[in-house]
Amino acid sequence: MDFDQVYRAFFRDVLFYVWGLCGDRVLAEEIAQETFFKALKSIDRFDGQGDIRPWLFAISKNTYYDHCRKQKKTEPLEAEKEQAAEPLFLEKMTDAETAFAVHGFLHEMDEPYKEVFTLRVFGELPFEKIGQLFGKSASWARVTYYRAKQKVTAYMEEMEHE
Repeated sequence: MDFDQVYRAFFRDVLFYVWGLCGDRVLAEEIAQETFFKALKSIDRFDGQGDIRPWLFAISKNTYYDHCRKQKKTEPLEAEKEQAAEPLFLEKMTDAETAFAVHGFLHEMDEPYKEVFTLRVFGELPFEKIGQLFGKSASWARVTYYRAKQKVTAYMEEMEHE
């Protein structure tokens, strides 16, 4: 697979990964572009075995962290951003009727989204522990939770419009 094919096949994956880290679409696009520039310069370091995405994700994460350091942030923590948004999301679920409707929606949700969301929101488990329960990484748990949360949020917005 030539590098142009790699770019076309995985740019979107890298973009969404970085967007999940920083929460800013414009910055994510810049970091993703820089990621592929760095990957092109060091493609000889990739052994060619297995999926190239983890290698690209590692480059993009390090590029994002470098950007944060340049911006004089002491430590780029995805958890800080998540914790800031979490109260707003959970605040909507304090209404008993809404909470009951969300539980009904969760009951119908596919696995592993249902269990990861439940463990995170109701069990208050950290992503590291959730990942361990599934035999996966904390990043996997974070992404799965984010996707489940998007589904629940869309359902809640749909409820509000009815």
